[in-house]
Amino acid sequence: MSTTVVHSQSQLPQEHGSEANADVILTGLTVAGLAVAIFDAFAMPLPPAAVLAALAVAYLAGGLPPLANALKELFGKGVLDIDLLMVVAAVAAAVVGAAMEGAVLLALFSIAGTLEHRAMGRARHAVEALMQLRPDTALRLGPDGAVTEVAVANLVPGDRVVLRPGARVPVDGKVVDGEGRLDEATVTGESHPMKKGPGAAVFEACVNLDSVLTIEVTRGLNDSTVARMIRLVTEAQAAKAPSERFSDWFGQTYTVAVLVGAILAYFGFRLFDYEPEHALYHAATLLVAASPCAVVISVPAAILSALSAAARGGVLFKGGAALERLAAVKSFAFDKTGTLTTGRAEVTGLQVADGDEHGFIALLAGLEAHSEHPIADAIRRAALARDLVPVLVTGVRALPSEGIVGSDALGEVWAGNDRLVQRMGATEAAQALAADHGEDTMVWLGRGAQVLGAVRVADAARETSAQALASLRKGGVRQIVMMTGDRRAVALRIGRDLGFADDDIASDLMAADKVKLVEKLSAEGAVAFVGDGVNDAAALARADVGIAMGAAGSEVALQAADVALMAEDMGQLADAHRLSRKAAAIIKQNLAFALGAMLVLVTGGLFFELPLPLAVIGHEGGTLLVVLNGLRLLADPIRKG
Repeated sequence: MSTTVVHSQSQLPQEHGSEANADVILTGLTVAGLAVAIFDAFAMPLPPAAVLAALAVAYLAGGLPPLANALKELFGKGVLDIDLLMVVAAVAAAVVGAAMEGAVLLALFSIAGTLEHRAMGRARHAVEALMQLRPDTALRLGPDGAVTEVAVANLVPGDRVVLRPGARVPVDGKVVDGEGRLDEATVTGESHPMKKGPGAAVFEACVNLDSVLTIEVTRGLNDSTVARMIRLVTEAQAAKAPSERFSDWFGQTYTVAVLVGAILAYFGFRLFDYEPEHALYHAATLLVAASPCAVVISVPAAILSALSAAARGGVLFKGGAALERLAAVKSFAFDKTGTLTTGRAEVTGLQVADGDEHGFIALLAGLEAHSEHPIADAIRRAALARDLVPVLVTGVRALPSEGIVGSDALGEVWAGNDRLVQRMGATEAAQALAADHGEDTMVWLGRGAQVLGAVRVADAARETSAQALASLRKGGVRQIVMMTGDRRAVALRIGRDLGFADDDIASDLMAADKVKLVEKLSAEGAVAFVGDGVNDAAALARADVGIAMGAAGSEVALQAADVALMAEDMGQLADAHRLSRKAAAIIKQNLAFALGAMLVLVTGGLFFELPLPLAVIGHEGGTLLVVLNGLRLLADPIRKG
C-alpha cells in the first residue's frame, strides 16, 4: 500500500514475530479508538474526555508509524512517501472538525497495510522454506570407520558422510557406496523418487528414502545447491522489473504532484467561496482519492508472487525483468542433446530372431553387465525397466572397438558392432534381420555365425519434450527451432518425432553457429534459448532470455542463464512460460484497475462532493484488491514431475 511497504518487499527483510505482533497491536488500538468514537456518534453519547482519548489513541497508533516511516524516507532518501499523504489527510480532517473521518482513514489504512504485509509475506516463504530444509548436523565418516556427528558447516569437500534412511542430504556430494532412492522434489521439482548409486550426484536437502548411503562431499555449505538457490531467489526478488521500476518512479513523482495538487485545490475551493474548513476537507478528500498506493503496489504484488510460485516448482528467475522478457518471447531455440533429449544412450528399438524379447534382453544384459560403456548401461537400464534378471555370463572379455565375448549355459555368446558381426561371419544374417538401420547405433547379439537379435541405441527424446513444445505453441510462441551439432540424419529423426518441420531443424552446428542463429532469430523479435548451461553458455548469454536445463548441479548454468530449470523436465519450461504470461496479464489488469479507480475517485472529489470516508474505502479497497489479484499467482505453481 505504501512505498515503505514496497521498499521492504524489494529488500526482503526477515519478518520477525515481534514486529508482526506489534503491527497487529497497533492496528487493534487504532480500530478500538475508532470504535469508541462510532459508538459515541451513533449509539450512546459518552463523556467527551473518553471520546477524545479514544480518538487520540486511534491517531497515535494509526498515524505515528506511517509518519515515522515517511519522515525516514524524506530525510534519509529525499523521497516523499505515500504514507505522508495519508497522515496529512487525517490531520486535515481533524483540524476541520472531522476527526472521526480521519480516524476511519487511519484505521482502514492500518488494516489494509497489515493485511497487505501479511499477504505479501506469503510470497517471501520460498527463501525461508529453503533455509528450513537444511539439516544442522551430519554423520561424518572418519578414516578409521568411526562415525561422528558434526555441524554441517564444518564439512569440507572430500569428507565422507553416512546418510541414513529418512535423513536429508547435508551438502552436495556424490554417492560412493550404497544404492537407494532420493526424493529431490524440494530442489529440482522432480516428484518421483530418483534412483542413486555409486557416482551419482546428490543435492543438499533431498531426502534419502530407503537405504544407507555413503556420500563424498563435493561442495561446502556456502556453495551448495540450496545456498545458490537462496542467493538466486533473494537476488531475483530484489531486482526490479521494468514495470516495477515504472511504478516506483510513478509513486515518488506522483506523490509530490498530489501534495501540490491538494494545496492548489484548497485555494481553488476558497476562490469558489468555500469556507476554510470545507475547502480543507475537500482538499483532504482529494489527497486520499489521488494517492497512487494501488498503482505502486500492483506490480511488485504480481512479480513477487510469480517469482515465489516459480521457485517452489524448481524454476528460478534472475529477477522480475527475466520474468517479463519471457512473457514477451515469441521464438524459442532449443539445444538438442541434454535438453530436448536425455543426453544419454537409450534403447530405442530391437529386432529378435526368435521373437523372445525378454529372453534376448536378459541375455544381452547379462553379457553387458561386465562393461562400463554408456551403451552397456543403456542395455542394463532396458532390462531393469522390464524387471528382467540378467542371465549369468562368465569368462567375459573385451574385444577393443568391436564388442565383448563371454559364455552362458549354452556356450559362447558375443555382442558388438558391425565389425564384430563381420568377424563372426554373420553379416548376411544381420542384414536379413535389420537390412537398413540408418544412422542408429546397433548392438548385435549372436552365437558363432548365428545372429540372435539386435538393439537400436540412440539419444532419445525426453518424455516431457513433445508435450512441452505443444504447450509453447498453444501459448502463442511463433517459431520453435532445434539446434544440434549432430549429423543431419540424427537431427531429423529426433526433430520429426517432436513435431519440428525440417526447416526448423539446424544440424552440424558449432557453438559459434548457435550464437549466430540466435542473433538471426532475435532480429525478428525476442528469442529465448534453452540449453544445458555448459557447452551452450554463449548462446544462453546472447539470447533475450537464456534458460538453463537441469541446473541443480551446474554452476555454469546458474551464471549464464536468466532462468534456471532445476530439474531435467521440459514441462517446467512450458509452465514457466505460462506463468510469465499470466503475470504480465495480471500486471496490466492491476495497473488498469488502479489508474481507473484513482481517476474515478479524483473526479468524485472534484465535482461530486465525494465524502472522505468513501474516498478512504475506495482507496484502501482498491489497494487491497490489486494485492489479492497479484497473489493469485501463488496458487498457480510450476508443475512438479
